Amino acid sequence: QVQLVESGGGLVQAGGSLRLSCAASGRTSSNYAMGWFRQAPGKEREFVATTTWGGGRTYYADYADSVKGRFTISRDNAKNTVYLQMNSLKPEDTAVYYCAAGVSRIATFLVSPYEYDYWGQGTQVTVSS
Repeated sequence: QVQLVESGGGLVQAGGSLRLSCAASGRTSSNYAMGWFRQAPGKEREFVATTTWGGGRTYYADYADSVKGRFTISRDNAKNTVYLQMNSLKPEDTAVYYCAAGVSRIATFLVSPYEYDYWGQGTQVTVSS
């Protein structure tokens, strides 16, 4: 089992920044794919960003088109923590943000929530206009 705990959400004005953290514990692995998803009221959970192991010390990242150039996913395996740096935030970024972990093939992106095995409880991000 893997436990995930998100933190760092909050209220920010449009154009501002936030950094979300996801601390993993339990049977963690640096080979796990880690992802961020978000869910706004009345909408389905949607993919935001993911990082996957590419062999050795290489990791690759992929992003939803709506956040490319504004959000950055990173991971610190020594701390078992994944981050989501969010810049130039927009009101449409308002949602509950979830961290997820899953097993993937090397250099393979997981972009569907059904591909992930473990989830955090979520952290609220609210962007005011």
